Amino acid sequence: MNHTAFFGDGEHVFALTDDMIAELERITDLGIGAIYLRAVNMQFALIDLVEIIRLAMIGGGASPEHAMRLTDAYGRNRPIAELYPLAMDILDARWGDAPKANTEEATA
Repeated sequence: MNHTAFFGDGEHVFALTDDMIAELERITDLGIGAIYLRAVNMQFALIDLVEIIRLAMIGGGASPEHAMRLTDAYGRNRPIAELYPLAMDILDARWGDAPKANTEEATA
């Protein structure tokens, strides 16, 4: 359910907890399934990406103030190509599509 990635000033843990999903649904006025499909189908609003990142930072343990500061500095007025992969990785981690361990390594 967690995703760790570099964003802004360093590595951060991102987690869309149930509470953060509820807030994302409230902000976007969409259910999580519709948010996910909208992102996958490249029909997202730019604010969707920023809010996914911000709320997942809070879910991962960042204070709301720190998450807002980082998304204001590094999530706004940036190329969409920088935001989209991170937002999708966060959604995929919660959706359950986290990378699987190598079978050979797992049996060793």
